[in-house]
Amino acid sequence: MDAAKMQSLLNPLLAELEEYTPIQPFEVLSRRLGIPASEIVKLDANENPYGPHPAVAEALAEYAYYHIYPDPQQTELREALAEHLESEQRDVGSEQDGTGGATTAKVPVEQILATHGLDELLDNLCRLFLVPGDTVINVPPTFGMYSFDAKLVGGKVIEVWRGEGFHADVDAICGLVDSESNAVGQSPPKLLFLTSPNNPTGTWLPDEDLLRLLELPLMVVLDEAYVEFAKENSRAPWVTQHDNLIVLRTFSKSAGIAGLRLGYGVVPAWLMPYLWSFKQPYNVNVAATVAGLASLKQAEAMNSIVKKIRSERDRLFQALLAVPYLSPYPSNANFVLCAVTGFRSSGEGDAAALKLALEEKGILVRYYQKPGLQNCIRISVGRPEQTDRLMEELRGLS
Repeated sequence: MDAAKMQSLLNPLLAELEEYTPIQPFEVLSRRLGIPASEIVKLDANENPYGPHPAVAEALAEYAYYHIYPDPQQTELREALAEHLESEQRDVGSEQDGTGGATTAKVPVEQILATHGLDELLDNLCRLFLVPGDTVINVPPTFGMYSFDAKLVGGKVIEVWRGEGFHADVDAICGLVDSESNAVGQSPPKLLFLTSPNNPTGTWLPDEDLLRLLELPLMVVLDEAYVEFAKENSRAPWVTQHDNLIVLRTFSKSAGIAGLRLGYGVVPAWLMPYLWSFKQPYNVNVAATVAGLASLKQAEAMNSIVKKIRSERDRLFQALLAVPYLSPYPSNANFVLCAVTGFRSSGEGDAAALKLALEEKGILVRYYQKPGLQNCIRISVGRPEQTDRLMEELRGLS
């Protein structure tokens, strides 16, 4: 059989699927640029510049059972996560319970699911809820995996673009759900994907907006990958009050173990049996579990690093305001989005030219040239010395 005949066997949905573009490893760029990896300032993927706590490396080195399959239910990790979420509430004091009142309600361990990064949980949710033709609502500009995973299973993605300041247009979302639900022959939307703080804009979704959206007859998936860097509280406890809310969290950012791929979801009780029966049995590997447990035991140290990153974000933002060709947007995350104007364009746009100019100096940033983000770069927050080097180069490029 020739290749053309074999290709005809593929899922036809793949033909229209736009590939998600990940960040290139800086080791690859090191070889291409001829710059040692140790000298590259990597500010393009929102990683934690401090990496994991030293106790994580010690725990991984000391673990003796890598030859044994992991616990398929990640029992010890989930118990530790329940305690961690409770301690978060104690640290921030009383918080809103999703109905306007204060609460100290615990997140039951039975409502926590550990996953191989958040990407696995996003994929599972799309496959659980959607059949070809079902509708999801996406709120761009935002993380590209929401629309990617929905389209992978044949979902129809309706985009409700963010308004001024990149805030979610709640009125438009509510109006869309109402019109789609009342349309003859049209199935109403099933999933709404939101990020708070949003990537790549750093925008926070206010409590009152989330409460309005939770009144809609669909599942609200709230991605809190960057919540530790915000001044506001996680809405994970709200899941105990709302059967249509799923909150996603990750170890990639605050714990600094993005390479080990460990995330978790706080899920309504009614949905958990479906997820248990649906997920792969050994989805979280032993190394990720060991690293996650070690990280949670160092929660105070992790919080200290998060505070450093918050402070450096604010310093970076103020410094970027002084760059004549950049317009930075306020951020609640560990990155700052900037509009690029008046930089020496290479034909592809100011942002592309700036990215390449910085790359030649060994500084990596993310750039965008797509609807809603034309001529924008996103700069991850690094260590103070990395900020200093970035600003020196930006001033030199003026």
